[in-house]
Amino acid sequence: MISTRGRYALRIMIDLGEHRESGYVPIKEVARRQGISLKYIERIMPLLTRAGLVAGVQGKGGGYRLCQEPSACSVGQILRAAEGSMAPVACLDAGTSSCARSAECRTLSMWQEYYRLTNAYFDGIPLSDLMRSPES
Repeated sequence: MISTRGRYALRIMIDLGEHRESGYVPIKEVARRQGISLKYIERIMPLLTRAGLVAGVQGKGGGYRLCQEPSACSVGQILRAAEGSMAPVACLDAGTSSCARSAECRTLSMWQEYYRLTNAYFDGIPLSDLMRSPES
């Protein structure tokens, strides 16, 4: 369900959150610390920028920073920015026409509830919670 792009987006955002006191963080540093290729990060950053989660500055002293406090940014926001729709089935994707079978579909309500629960779960986890050290 969650691709590498979504998992890496979370790691990038956690890293930026942990280093936010440094101002704009060069993505080379994020790539090195996270063990993610720079080319892959360069494909993810425009998605996070377009979603308003990060802001970037080019040139000397440039890099990326979070646009809001980690406590105000949810895992759901990050995953939707990186993954697009989190809908479990195509008929629940925003912008798709409704399925011709939706009136008789016996599983639609199940998928709708699953989608609601998934969004509620991820939207209920602030980035700041992920920035805490893992407990052994």
